[in-house]
Amino acid sequence: MQVLVTGGAGFIGGHLAESFVHDGHDVTVVDNFDPYYEVAIKRTNVSEARETAAKTDGSYTLVEDDVRNESTVSRLVAEADVVYHQAAQAGVRASVEDPKKPNEVNVEGTLNVLEAARSSDVRRVVLASSSSVYGKNHYLPYDEAHPTTPVSPYGVSKLAAEQYARTYNDVYGLPTVALRYFTVYGPRMRPNMAITNFVTRCADGKPPVIYGDGQQTRDFTYIDDVVDANRTLMTSDAADGEILNIGSTDNISIERLARTICDAFDQPLNLEYDERYRGDAEHTHADIGKARALIGYEPSVTIDQGVRKFIDWYRSNRAWYRSLTKATA
Repeated sequence: MQVLVTGGAGFIGGHLAESFVHDGHDVTVVDNFDPYYEVAIKRTNVSEARETAAKTDGSYTLVEDDVRNESTVSRLVAEADVVYHQAAQAGVRASVEDPKKPNEVNVEGTLNVLEAARSSDVRRVVLASSSSVYGKNHYLPYDEAHPTTPVSPYGVSKLAAEQYARTYNDVYGLPTVALRYFTVYGPRMRPNMAITNFVTRCADGKPPVIYGDGQQTRDFTYIDDVVDANRTLMTSDAADGEILNIGSTDNISIERLARTICDAFDQPLNLEYDERYRGDAEHTHADIGKARALIGYEPSVTIDQGVRKFIDWYRSNRAWYRSLTKATA
Protein backbone atom coordinates (compact mmCIF):
# COMPACT_ATOMS: atom_id res chain seq x y z
CA MET A 1 0.00 0.00 0.00
CA GLN A 2 1.14 3.55 -0.75
CA VAL A 3 1.25 5.49 2.53
CA LEU A 4 1.94 9.19 3.00
CA VAL A 5 3.07 10.42 6.43
CA THR A 6 3.19 14.18 6.80
CA GLY A 7 5.55 15.26 9.55
CA GLY A 8 7.05 11.81 9.14
CA ALA A 9 10.47 12.79 10.46
CA GLY A 10 8.99 13.84 13.80
CA PHE A 11 8.56 11.72 16.90
CA ILE A 12 5.20 10.06 16.25
CA GLY A 13 5.42 10.35 12.47
CA GLY A 14 8.87 8.77 12.48
CA HIS A 15 7.70 5.77 14.47
CA LEU A 16 4.68 5.39 12.19
CA ALA A 17 6.80 5.51 9.04
CA GLU A 18 9.24 2.95 10.43
CA SER A 19 6.38 0.64 11.43
CA PHE A 20 4.65 0.89 8.04
CA VAL A 21 7.88 0.20 6.16
CA HIS A 22 8.50 -2.78 8.43
CA ASP A 23 5.08 -4.12 7.38
CA GLY A 24 6.12 -3.92 3.72
CA HIS A 25 4.30 -0.74 2.69
CA ASP A 26 5.69 1.92 0.37
CA VAL A 27 6.03 5.00 2.55
CA THR A 28 6.54 8.60 1.52
CA VAL A 29 7.40 11.11 4.22
CA VAL A 30 7.11 14.86 3.86
CA ASP A 31 8.73 17.00 6.55
CA ASN A 32 10.12 20.53 6.64
CA PHE A 33 12.63 19.77 9.45
CA ASP A 34 11.51 22.80 11.42
CA PRO A 35 14.11 23.41 14.16
CA TYR A 36 11.47 23.69 16.90
CA TYR A 37 13.55 20.97 18.52
CA GLU A 38 16.85 19.36 17.52
CA VAL A 39 16.83 18.39 13.84
CA ALA A 40 19.36 15.64 14.61
CA ILE A 41 16.55 13.62 16.23
CA LYS A 42 14.46 13.95 13.07
CA ARG A 43 17.41 12.88 10.92
CA THR A 44 17.78 9.83 13.14
CA ASN A 45 14.09 8.98 12.66
CA VAL A 46 14.69 9.06 8.90
CA SER A 47 17.78 6.86 9.20
CA GLU A 48 15.92 4.29 11.31
CA ALA A 49 13.11 4.05 8.76
CA ARG A 50 15.54 3.78 5.85
CA GLU A 51 17.46 1.00 7.58
CA THR A 52 14.20 -0.84 8.17
CA ALA A 53 13.20 -0.42 4.52
CA ALA A 54 16.49 -2.00 3.43
CA LYS A 55 15.54 -5.17 5.32
CA THR A 56 11.92 -5.47 4.15
CA ASP A 57 9.80 -5.40 1.01
CA GLY A 58 8.75 -1.85 1.84
CA SER A 59 10.21 1.37 0.47
CA TYR A 60 10.93 4.76 1.99
CA THR A 61 10.99 8.12 0.22
CA LEU A 62 11.72 11.44 1.93
CA VAL A 63 10.45 14.76 0.57
CA GLU A 64 11.77 17.83 2.36
CA ASP A 65 8.94 20.33 2.07
CA ASP A 66 6.13 21.95 4.02
CA VAL A 67 2.42 21.06 4.29
CA ARG A 68 1.74 24.75 3.65
CA ASN A 69 3.00 24.16 0.09
CA GLU A 70 -0.23 23.30 -1.73
CA SER A 71 1.38 21.97 -4.91
CA THR A 72 3.62 19.53 -3.06
CA VAL A 73 0.78 18.35 -0.84
CA SER A 74 -1.54 17.84 -3.83
CA ARG A 75 1.06 15.79 -5.70
CA LEU A 76 1.94 13.56 -2.76
CA VAL A 77 -1.63 12.98 -1.61
CA ALA A 78 -2.67 12.03 -5.17
CA GLU A 79 -0.11 9.21 -5.07
CA ALA A 80 -1.24 7.83 -1.69
CA ASP A 81 -3.76 5.21 -0.63
CA VAL A 82 -3.79 6.31 3.01
CA VAL A 83 -2.61 9.61 4.49
CA TYR A 84 -1.39 9.96 8.07
CA HIS A 85 -1.37 13.68 8.77
CA GLN A 86 1.07 14.16 11.64
CA ALA A 87 2.67 17.43 10.55
CA ALA A 88 2.07 20.22 13.05
CA GLN A 89 3.60 23.12 14.84
CA ALA A 90 3.84 21.49 18.24
CA GLY A 91 4.17 23.06 21.65
CA VAL A 92 1.63 24.53 24.01
CA ARG A 93 4.17 26.93 25.46
CA ALA A 94 5.55 27.99 22.08
CA SER A 95 2.02 28.74 20.88
CA VAL A 96 1.52 31.19 23.74
CA GLU A 97 4.53 33.15 22.51
CA ASP A 98 3.60 32.92 18.81
CA PRO A 99 -0.08 32.06 18.24
CA LYS A 100 -0.05 32.70 14.48
CA LYS A 101 2.34 29.93 13.46
CA PRO A 102 0.30 27.00 14.86
CA ASN A 103 -2.71 28.36 13.01
CA GLU A 104 -0.78 28.56 9.74
CA VAL A 105 0.66 25.04 10.04
CA ASN A 106 -2.00 23.15 11.97
CA VAL A 107 -5.11 24.67 10.39
CA GLU A 108 -4.09 25.87 6.94
CA GLY A 109 -1.74 22.90 6.45
CA THR A 110 -4.54 20.51 7.39
CA LEU A 111 -6.89 22.18 4.91
CA ASN A 112 -4.29 21.64 2.18
CA VAL A 113 -4.20 17.93 3.01
CA LEU A 114 -7.99 17.59 3.16
CA GLU A 115 -8.54 19.52 -0.07
CA ALA A 116 -6.00 17.36 -1.87
CA ALA A 117 -7.54 14.19 -0.44
CA ARG A 118 -11.09 14.97 -1.51
CA SER A 119 -9.85 15.45 -5.08
CA SER A 120 -8.12 12.05 -5.16
CA ASP A 121 -8.83 8.40 -4.44
CA VAL A 122 -7.46 8.40 -0.90
CA ARG A 123 -9.00 5.65 1.20
CA ARG A 124 -8.59 7.47 4.48
CA VAL A 125 -6.98 10.48 6.16
CA VAL A 126 -5.92 9.85 9.75
CA LEU A 127 -5.31 13.13 11.56
CA ALA A 128 -3.21 13.66 14.67
CA SER A 129 -5.13 15.74 17.18
CA SER A 130 -4.40 16.30 20.86
CA SER A 131 -5.85 16.13 24.35
CA SER A 132 -5.05 19.85 24.44
CA VAL A 133 -8.42 20.45 22.77
CA TYR A 134 -10.15 19.73 26.09
CA GLY A 135 -8.45 22.42 28.16
CA LYS A 136 -10.44 23.07 31.33
CA ASN A 137 -11.78 19.84 32.74
CA HIS A 138 -15.45 19.62 33.73
CA TYR A 139 -15.04 15.96 34.67
CA LEU A 140 -12.48 13.18 34.40
CA PRO A 141 -11.69 11.07 32.54
CA TYR A 142 -12.35 12.99 29.34
CA ASP A 143 -14.67 11.27 26.91
CA GLU A 144 -15.08 12.63 23.40
CA ALA A 145 -18.31 14.40 24.39
CA HIS A 146 -16.51 16.49 27.03
CA PRO A 147 -16.66 20.26 26.31
CA THR A 148 -13.69 21.53 24.33
CA THR A 149 -12.35 24.73 25.88
CA PRO A 150 -8.65 24.86 24.98
CA VAL A 151 -6.39 26.99 27.17
CA SER A 152 -3.67 27.56 24.56
CA PRO A 153 -3.51 28.67 20.91
CA TYR A 154 -2.04 25.25 20.12
CA GLY A 155 -5.14 23.56 21.53
CA VAL A 156 -7.39 25.86 19.51
CA SER A 157 -5.49 25.06 16.30
CA LYS A 158 -5.77 21.29 16.86
CA LEU A 159 -9.48 21.60 17.61
CA ALA A 160 -10.03 23.54 14.38
CA ALA A 161 -8.05 20.97 12.39
CA GLU A 162 -9.99 17.98 13.70
CA GLN A 163 -13.30 19.74 13.14
CA TYR A 164 -12.34 20.44 9.55
CA ALA A 165 -11.58 16.72 9.16
CA ARG A 166 -14.98 15.80 10.60
CA THR A 167 -16.68 18.32 8.35
CA TYR A 168 -14.94 16.99 5.24
CA ASN A 169 -16.32 13.58 6.14
CA ASP A 170 -19.83 14.94 6.66
CA VAL A 171 -19.95 17.26 3.65
CA TYR A 172 -17.73 15.58 1.07
CA GLY A 173 -17.78 11.96 2.19
CA LEU A 174 -14.01 11.91 2.70
CA PRO A 175 -13.10 9.11 5.13
CA THR A 176 -11.33 10.84 8.02
CA VAL A 177 -10.44 9.90 11.58
CA ALA A 178 -9.02 12.29 14.17
CA LEU A 179 -7.01 10.82 17.03
CA ARG A 180 -6.70 12.84 20.22
CA TYR A 181 -3.30 11.81 21.56
CA PHE A 182 -2.60 12.05 25.28
CA THR A 183 1.04 13.03 26.05
CA VAL A 184 2.89 10.49 23.91
CA TYR A 185 6.37 9.43 25.02
CA GLY A 186 9.05 6.90 24.14
CA PRO A 187 12.42 6.56 22.36
CA ARG A 188 13.52 9.60 20.36
CA MET A 189 10.83 11.75 21.95
CA ARG A 190 11.03 15.52 21.95
CA PRO A 191 13.62 16.59 24.54
CA ASN A 192 11.59 19.42 26.11
CA MET A 193 9.09 17.12 27.83
CA ALA A 194 8.69 16.33 31.54
CA ILE A 195 9.90 12.74 31.24
CA THR A 196 13.07 13.71 29.36
CA ASN A 197 13.70 16.52 31.83
CA PHE A 198 13.43 14.16 34.78
CA VAL A 199 15.39 11.28 33.23
CA THR A 200 18.22 13.49 31.96
CA ARG A 201 18.65 15.26 35.28
CA CYS A 202 18.47 12.06 37.33
CA ALA A 203 21.06 10.44 35.09
CA ASP A 204 23.33 13.40 35.82
CA GLY A 205 22.67 13.14 39.55
CA LYS A 206 20.57 16.31 39.59
CA PRO A 207 17.07 16.73 41.04
CA PRO A 208 14.12 16.87 38.61
CA VAL A 209 12.64 20.32 38.03
CA ILE A 210 8.85 20.53 38.30
CA TYR A 211 7.02 23.49 36.78
CA GLY A 212 4.16 24.25 39.15
CA ASP A 213 3.29 22.41 42.35
CA GLY A 214 3.51 18.95 40.78
CA GLN A 215 -0.12 18.09 41.52
CA GLN A 216 -1.18 18.52 37.90
CA THR A 217 -1.81 15.11 36.31
CA ARG A 218 -1.16 13.62 32.89
CA ASP A 219 -2.24 10.56 30.94
CA PHE A 220 1.08 9.45 29.43
CA THR A 221 0.74 7.19 26.39
CA TYR A 222 3.60 5.00 25.20
CA ILE A 223 4.49 5.35 21.52
CA ASP A 224 3.91 1.66 20.72
CA ASP A 225 0.25 1.98 21.70
CA VAL A 226 -0.18 5.02 19.46
CA VAL A 227 1.42 3.15 16.54
CA ASP A 228 -0.93 0.20 17.06
CA ALA A 229 -4.01 2.45 16.88
CA ASN A 230 -2.80 4.02 13.65
CA ARG A 231 -1.94 0.67 12.08
CA THR A 232 -5.47 -0.56 12.71
CA LEU A 233 -6.89 2.42 10.84
CA MET A 234 -4.95 1.60 7.69
CA THR A 235 -7.54 -1.05 6.84
CA SER A 236 -10.46 -0.48 9.23
CA ASP A 237 -13.28 1.89 8.28
CA ALA A 238 -15.05 1.44 11.64
CA ALA A 239 -14.08 4.91 12.86
CA ASP A 240 -14.53 6.92 9.66
CA GLY A 241 -15.91 10.34 10.49
CA GLU A 242 -15.11 9.93 14.17
CA ILE A 243 -12.86 11.53 16.78
CA LEU A 244 -11.16 9.11 19.17
CA ASN A 245 -9.17 9.47 22.38
CA ILE A 246 -5.88 7.59 22.24
CA GLY A 247 -4.53 7.45 25.78
CA SER A 248 -3.27 4.98 28.33
CA THR A 249 -6.02 5.25 30.98
CA ASP A 250 -3.04 5.65 33.35
CA ASN A 251 -3.29 8.97 35.20
CA ILE A 252 -0.28 10.12 37.22
CA SER A 253 0.70 13.37 38.93
CA ILE A 254 3.85 15.10 37.71
CA GLU A 255 5.28 14.82 41.21
CA ARG A 256 4.68 11.07 41.33
CA LEU A 257 6.23 10.74 37.87
CA ALA A 258 9.35 12.46 39.19
CA ARG A 259 9.38 10.11 42.18
CA THR A 260 9.03 7.09 39.88
CA ILE A 261 12.01 8.19 37.79
CA CYS A 262 14.11 8.98 40.86
CA ASP A 263 13.37 5.48 42.15
CA ALA A 264 14.41 3.95 38.83
CA PHE A 265 17.79 5.65 39.17
CA ASP A 266 18.05 4.77 42.91
CA GLN A 267 18.37 8.50 43.52
CA PRO A 268 17.22 10.21 46.72
CA LEU A 269 14.10 12.27 46.22
CA ASN A 270 15.10 15.93 46.11
CA LEU A 271 12.76 17.82 43.83
CA GLU A 272 13.05 21.39 42.63
CA TYR A 273 10.08 23.58 41.72
CA ASP A 274 9.77 26.47 39.29
CA GLU A 275 7.00 28.71 37.97
CA ARG A 276 4.28 26.94 36.02
CA TYR A 277 4.00 27.72 32.32
CA ARG A 278 1.00 29.55 30.91
CA GLY A 279 -1.26 27.43 28.75
CA ASP A 280 -0.53 24.13 30.49
CA ALA A 281 -3.65 22.09 31.29
CA GLU A 282 -4.28 21.19 34.93
CA HIS A 283 -5.24 17.57 34.30
CA THR A 284 -5.57 15.09 31.46
CA HIS A 285 -7.06 11.61 31.66
CA ALA A 286 -8.47 9.63 28.72
CA ASP A 287 -11.65 7.64 28.52
CA ILE A 288 -10.78 5.22 25.69
CA GLY A 289 -14.13 3.43 25.62
CA LYS A 290 -15.00 4.71 22.15
CA ALA A 291 -11.66 3.69 20.62
CA ARG A 292 -11.94 0.31 22.30
CA ALA A 293 -15.43 -0.25 20.90
CA LEU A 294 -14.72 0.95 17.34
CA ILE A 295 -11.18 -0.23 16.60
CA GLY A 296 -10.35 -2.58 19.48
CA TYR A 297 -7.78 -0.16 20.92
CA GLU A 298 -6.25 -1.49 24.12
CA PRO A 299 -3.17 0.22 25.55
CA SER A 300 -0.62 -2.34 26.67
CA VAL A 301 2.10 -0.28 28.39
CA THR A 302 1.59 1.17 31.87
CA ILE A 303 3.40 4.33 32.94
CA ASP A 304 5.78 2.35 35.16
CA GLN A 305 6.59 -0.05 32.31
CA GLY A 306 6.93 2.77 29.80
CA VAL A 307 9.24 4.81 32.01
CA ARG A 308 11.48 1.76 32.48
CA LYS A 309 11.53 1.14 28.71
CA PHE A 310 12.42 4.76 28.02
CA ILE A 311 15.17 4.74 30.65
CA ASP A 312 16.64 1.57 29.11
CA TRP A 313 16.66 3.27 25.71
CA TYR A 314 18.12 6.45 27.21
CA ARG A 315 20.98 4.58 28.85
CA SER A 316 21.85 2.94 25.51
CA ASN A 317 21.78 6.30 23.71
CA ARG A 318 22.84 8.60 26.53
CA ALA A 319 25.86 10.30 24.95
CA TRP A 320 23.97 11.25 21.80
CA TYR A 321 20.66 12.14 23.41
CA ARG A 322 22.23 13.99 26.37
CA SER A 323 24.03 16.31 23.96
CA LEU A 324 20.63 17.28 22.59
CA THR A 325 18.80 17.61 25.91
CA LYS A 326 21.39 19.36 28.04
CA ALA A 327 20.00 22.76 27.10
CA THR A 328 16.58 21.81 28.49
CA ALA A 329 17.87 19.96 31.54
